Amino acid sequence: MRDIGKIRNVAIIAHIDHGKTTLLDSVFRAARVFRENAKVEERVMDNNELERERGITIRAKHCSVEWKDTLINIIDTPGHADFSGEVERVLSMVDSVLLLVDANEGPMPQTRYVLMRALKAGLKPIVVVNKVDRPNASVQSALNATFDLFFELGATEEQADFPVLYGSGLHGWFVRDLERDEHTGMDALFETIVENVAPPSGDPEKPFLLQSTTLAWNDYIGRIGCGKVLQGRVKVGDPILRTGTAWKGHDRKDWEVSGRESAKVTHLWVTHGLQLVEAEEVGAGDVVWIAGPEEIQIGDTLAAAETPDIVLAPLTIEEPTVSMFFLVNTGPFSGKEGRAVTLRQIRDRLMREARVNVALRVEDLGRPDGIKVSGRGELHLAILIEEMRREGMEFCVSRPEVITDRDFEGNLLEPIEQLIIDVPEEHQGVVIEKVSKRKGEFTSVQNLGTGLLRLEFNIPTRGLIGYRNEFLTDTRGLGIMSSRFIGYDLWRGEVTGRSRGSLVSMDTGEATSYQLENLQERGTLFVSPMERVYEGMVVGEHARTNDLPCNPTKKKHVTNHRSATKDNTVILDVPRRLTLDTALEWIAEDELVEVSPLSVRVRKIILNHDARKKASRRGAGAGDEDAA
Repeated sequence: MRDIGKIRNVAIIAHIDHGKTTLLDSVFRAARVFRENAKVEERVMDNNELERERGITIRAKHCSVEWKDTLINIIDTPGHADFSGEVERVLSMVDSVLLLVDANEGPMPQTRYVLMRALKAGLKPIVVVNKVDRPNASVQSALNATFDLFFELGATEEQADFPVLYGSGLHGWFVRDLERDEHTGMDALFETIVENVAPPSGDPEKPFLLQSTTLAWNDYIGRIGCGKVLQGRVKVGDPILRTGTAWKGHDRKDWEVSGRESAKVTHLWVTHGLQLVEAEEVGAGDVVWIAGPEEIQIGDTLAAAETPDIVLAPLTIEEPTVSMFFLVNTGPFSGKEGRAVTLRQIRDRLMREARVNVALRVEDLGRPDGIKVSGRGELHLAILIEEMRREGMEFCVSRPEVITDRDFEGNLLEPIEQLIIDVPEEHQGVVIEKVSKRKGEFTSVQNLGTGLLRLEFNIPTRGLIGYRNEFLTDTRGLGIMSSRFIGYDLWRGEVTGRSRGSLVSMDTGEATSYQLENLQERGTLFVSPMERVYEGMVVGEHARTNDLPCNPTKKKHVTNHRSATKDNTVILDVPRRLTLDTALEWIAEDELVEVSPLSVRVRKIILNHDARKKASRRGAGAGDEDAA
């Protein structure tokens, strides 16, 4: 075991796309984690295919580097607000954080959130101003805004007296003085960590104690917990006691023991570079993965068997704000592009995910065709859907709906988010108008000095569902929006939803260019000629507010008369292809997104046109078409 004084545990926290994972690439190169001739991909910590495609970190990753004689354990945390719960728990494992700030954008919504959590945990951050070599970088402004944010969040004088590093994670250099120091190497970063991050405070001679902060699953071993050894040491084969805890009530001011389990440690792992390696013994200060107890949960206390009275308070696990139904695919294309799954198979897959994805809630409400799944936001659930379709599964999902609550007086509450938008000045009017219609409250505006304005709103989560694509259209793709959940507040009233209807197929077959040419005059198409469609499938967006039944499979009648225009070429616009994210934002309440390994489609819940009309007349709310 390593001397506890030679260990440093730090996490990297920042807003999405401020360069955390790219910075770690440079840290690995500087610490010579890889062989000289090793081929290393960029953003090596984002080892998930989805993370690479989307350019985001979805789950916290653990790694370690050695600098001189010190072991530095580093945790790369997610930057997107939907995965902020990972950040909260990781902070209990580290003794300091590297707060990464983009020199161009300055502090952003998630910067505020992660810094607030770090300060509340009593950590003393190291501020790293990244991307200082960018053309629009404003280093001093970003630093001043960060300093103001520290005081706004109630930082102590000691916390606000933070060390600062400047540099470029992409080009692999960080310095303490931007004007005087040579812009090469990462030594300043390593030195600052060793000098300013306190070693872990645990006593190696006390009884073993650890709190589980992250979960993993192995089909052969079962549940695996991860955490920092708070005190003592433990070996493979040692008896331990797992104590589960739970909060009492919504105020979370008191807690109780929810269960106990005696077990033996069967496996221990520590991180060397990017690899997990088995260890026979670990001690205070080590960040470890541990297996043995069958029912490890987030926040459980793992302690030496002889100390049953030592129990730690439960960790706060973020509550879901958005839910949707995962349904069996009953469409006519079921099983043709992937593996048609039963409700039992969907349930098993979701329960397996819930074992390690603690922000996820899976509820079987007794429906014969589907299961309710709740998460932190649209992206949180979209990532799960994408992972399942890449595993070969076919299924349908409903429109995302926000999760409401009630206060003590019975008033309806809904989730509210802070929305920050950077937009060119000429587009500010339409943005403010659209956000206001979605019940957003305008709170502040800031001129960024580059022709951009930063607009801040408080807006219901409902108001953000379906707005992102509309926002990109309104700002010609030049706007940037980000948001974070800030709490529950009184229901803001009805939010104006999608302003356009759907083009709904009334027949099954192959779409024809002849009919699509006619339909494109009525709206925006989602399909191409020769593409198979079915009755009830949405083939486009209607230009008007109502749904329009249509027959995209209709062929041109053949006659024996020669037409003067017979040689005219059919000219079709390029269809708008819905991705999974855009489809989830776009669909109406009476529609579903059908996902398969090859396709993403939108369909009506009730496929038959006549059945939808009857349901609409009965007031079932499942169909709202008017023939046109």
